[in-house]
Amino acid sequence: MIDFRPILFIIGILLGTLAIGMIVPGLVDLYYGHPDWLVFSAASAVSLFIGGALVMMNRTDTLRMTSRQAFILTTASWLVLTAVSALPFAFSNLNMSYTDAFFEAMSGISTTGSTVMVGLDTAPPGILLWRALLQWLGGIGIIVMAIAVMPMLRVGGMQLFRMENSDKSDKAFPRATQIAMGIFTLYVVFTIIWSFLLWWAGMSGFDAIAHAMTTIATGGFSTRDASIGYYDNPLIDVIITLGMTTGALPFLLYLQSLRGQPFVLFRDSQVRWFVTIALTIILSVALWHSEVNDVSFLTALRFASFNIISVMTGTGYATTDYGLWGAFAVAVFFFVMFIGGCAGSTTCGVKIFRLQVLYEIAKIQLNHMLRPHGVFIAYYNRKPLTEDVTESVLSFFFLFVFCFVVLAAALGAMGLDFITAISSAGTAIANVGPGLGPIVGPSGNFATLPDGAKWMMAIGMLIGRLEVFTVLILLSPQFWRD
Repeated sequence: MIDFRPILFIIGILLGTLAIGMIVPGLVDLYYGHPDWLVFSAASAVSLFIGGALVMMNRTDTLRMTSRQAFILTTASWLVLTAVSALPFAFSNLNMSYTDAFFEAMSGISTTGSTVMVGLDTAPPGILLWRALLQWLGGIGIIVMAIAVMPMLRVGGMQLFRMENSDKSDKAFPRATQIAMGIFTLYVVFTIIWSFLLWWAGMSGFDAIAHAMTTIATGGFSTRDASIGYYDNPLIDVIITLGMTTGALPFLLYLQSLRGQPFVLFRDSQVRWFVTIALTIILSVALWHSEVNDVSFLTALRFASFNIISVMTGTGYATTDYGLWGAFAVAVFFFVMFIGGCAGSTTCGVKIFRLQVLYEIAKIQLNHMLRPHGVFIAYYNRKPLTEDVTESVLSFFFLFVFCFVVLAAALGAMGLDFITAISSAGTAIANVGPGLGPIVGPSGNFATLPDGAKWMMAIGMLIGRLEVFTVLILLSPQFWRD
């Protein structure tokens, strides 16, 4: 019998934290004289009441959890927090249905960045800040999950990082709580730095704070309908590109750099792969865009750099409609959305380390074909890969593709055209944001999709954000048997 008390206790704490977070946009609306401050106050009270009740009713002497409890907690907490986070959207003056509100909340807390909202330029400031705050909280939640939870659950090869950080000498700090506090502090510092830089580059103070939060979280929610293209400012483009790249690298390595290992980022193979892949794709697209569309190379490089990094890291900002660049660019952007960033970052997608493991597996297979009696060992970061890790990565990749195909087919069955269905499925599973085509592309949004498609995409966002296994394992009858 599974003991649900520790699960409900932690969910209660998270709801209490969410209630505190709701106060911030409420105060902003109150300052600007917008009546939605009452909505945030009521939603905060509901969240605090439910959270407080769960904490008081499920107190336990110890908080030790089994892997089954951890699987349930991870998925349940994301669903409950999304359901409550949707309340301010549903009861605000925007007149959103709960379906739209849930979609927006899931897109925010999963740092996907897909939106059903129109008229962002004139939207209430509290709602705009709430969207940014959801992505900011989701971003730090993902980092903590990737470091503390996923390696323990052995999800999709993440146990690899438990092996890497098992020795005290390899840890940035000796205790897990210190690691979490160090990462949170660094997360806040990065947000402050990018807020100042964006304000200095020409954004208003409010826009700078909101965009800094969603940049470091690689979320992509903007305060403008035209996203970053609204500003048409090369300096802002560069600052946000650097911010998205910062959010896409392992935060634990930042801590190690500050603790006396300044070159640890450059020595990490995952970081080197990320930079190499990004630069190769950016230069290829920039050269093609410059030649085919008769654009100066520097202009092509500016737009290619920003938008490739945005899609690759799953941020989802846009400065132009790259869907109009031509067939080659559309194909590249479609496949780039699945890559993602590094493990231990705020990004999503397949992630670089899994591509490295797949590459090593393929290399071993080719070597075996050439030398059948040879002995070959796959390595990651100069350490041999165990069979457990390679099997986990292969299983993750299969299920990731399987979920993408099923979701794309389901969206197609609901009447969406091929480009809209397949790119919507991809952007949901990979937590990217914009899709492709005139409806859900960089210049559109998801408001016109049927409600069923929005619920399907919300499920896809959850599956992609929680690394597939964490959600799908709950569907197995064997999981619930004693």
